[in-house]
Amino acid sequence: MDGDYVIGGVFSIHYYMHTVKHNYTTMPEPLRCTGSIDARELRFSRAMVFAIEEINNSTQLLPGIKLGYQIHDSCASVPVAVHLAFQLANGLDPVFYTGDNCSQSGLVMAIVGESGSTPSISMSRILGSFNIPQVSHFATCACLSDKQQYPSFFRTIPSDQFQADALAKLVKHFGWTWIGAVRSDSDYGNNGMASFLDAAQKEGICVEYSVSFYRTHPRSRIQRVADVIRRSTAMVIVAFVANGDMRILLEELSHEPFPPRQWIGSESWVTDQDMLRFSFCDGAIGFAIQQSVIPGLREFLFDLSPTKVAASPLLTEFWEDEFNCRLGKSASIDKNVCDGTEEIQTLQSPYTDTSQLRVTNMVYKAVYAIAHAIHNAVCQDANSTTQCDKITRIESKQVQTQLKKVHFSQNGYDVSFDANGDPVAKYELVNWQKSESGSIELVTVGHYDASLPVGQEFRINKNLTWVEGGTQCVVTAVLQELVKYCRKENPSAVMTVYHVLRERLAMLQILLIVSLAPRSSGLTQRETLVSPSL
Repeated sequence: MDGDYVIGGVFSIHYYMHTVKHNYTTMPEPLRCTGSIDARELRFSRAMVFAIEEINNSTQLLPGIKLGYQIHDSCASVPVAVHLAFQLANGLDPVFYTGDNCSQSGLVMAIVGESGSTPSISMSRILGSFNIPQVSHFATCACLSDKQQYPSFFRTIPSDQFQADALAKLVKHFGWTWIGAVRSDSDYGNNGMASFLDAAQKEGICVEYSVSFYRTHPRSRIQRVADVIRRSTAMVIVAFVANGDMRILLEELSHEPFPPRQWIGSESWVTDQDMLRFSFCDGAIGFAIQQSVIPGLREFLFDLSPTKVAASPLLTEFWEDEFNCRLGKSASIDKNVCDGTEEIQTLQSPYTDTSQLRVTNMVYKAVYAIAHAIHNAVCQDANSTTQCDKITRIESKQVQTQLKKVHFSQNGYDVSFDANGDPVAKYELVNWQKSESGSIELVTVGHYDASLPVGQEFRINKNLTWVEGGTQCVVTAVLQELVKYCRKENPSAVMTVYHVLRERLAMLQILLIVSLAPRSSGLTQRETLVSPSL
């Protein structure tokens, strides 16, 4: 959509980039995305459109000025993300103007995105050279806080350095000192896990294994990771994994039963509603950015008629996939033509699920942060009125300068950036709990605020559900023995730990069965299952 000032948007809406083997005798095909649509990412992109339309209808923010947007799909691919960064940096006008009256509609003032850390890093190296600010809603790699390398990068989601520290404190809090570690083989996973392992070592936590994978790796690689998890003795697994990768791993694990594991998840996947279908992860816990409410967004997401959908290739693909029909001339023999009776309100999809707006609010805040920066660059507040000059041309560098100064509140949520372009780190502790209907739902059970004094950052205010629906954290004396052996420089300690763990786990199963059996004494399950502290 055109406007006086244009904001770019880059999201990982598809899962894969279409790959072609080049024969070097013909021009290569343009880069394009393929695979299924990530409905949550589609919601992110629509939230950006909603925020811009809301700002355009505002009389307080940028009055008389229309914001435009250009939203693209990177499919979480570095080549596509780099291509889009150059495309947005070069301007959007199809016509080259030789006169003095240059169009401003093609000027990209800033970019919202990307969703992943690795594509964001690639984009930021390009955009930084042109002083085009990039505000990410979901790229959390601590490396992006380095202003020497990424001078124009900002984000509305906290750095993983805070999350890694919080996860280590969480593991220590529950007395888990023998764990497994799984990560995405990407900047997000590798940097996040490195920070966690460093923090875990300081807390005296031992790691049985640390493995990595990426969703485009051969299935044999992902099977090896799944086998490590199945054969491991660690009952607790910390997974610093991107949601697209985690989906692949959990699908692989679901093919063959394995002993119950207590999952500790990073923000990327532990709050993804699509992951809740993996019931064997019941009891998973992890940190999430704060839940929020965005008035009017639900109605906007549902306001999709077949006519509106047909005007967008992306929405057309989403519509056809969800309703298993084809729009207009694209109808194929094996699928019926959409007849107009399809109702998006009936869909059970991450796109329509607004019950847990977390990352979506980060998109919303990113758009508003850019709008406030443009407002401060072109508008003057005087005598209770605001005058905005849309004639004078501004550069993206001015928007970048103003972004460093923004400090406002939107829908009750504060927005500001520190010297590294990061927000204040605040998390909710979430737990996968089985509802009365049998489905798994996400429940907030605590909070973590990095701005509070040391020792006061972390608090739990609700009961948690653990692996297999237990209501008490299972910790045994074996952990004390594990700590003892881990800290000794004993070559045979690993095997000793293994045998001790097998013995203790057998005892644990017996105790658990006994404790869960009905008791005539009337003691509750919570009273009979006692967690010894270290």
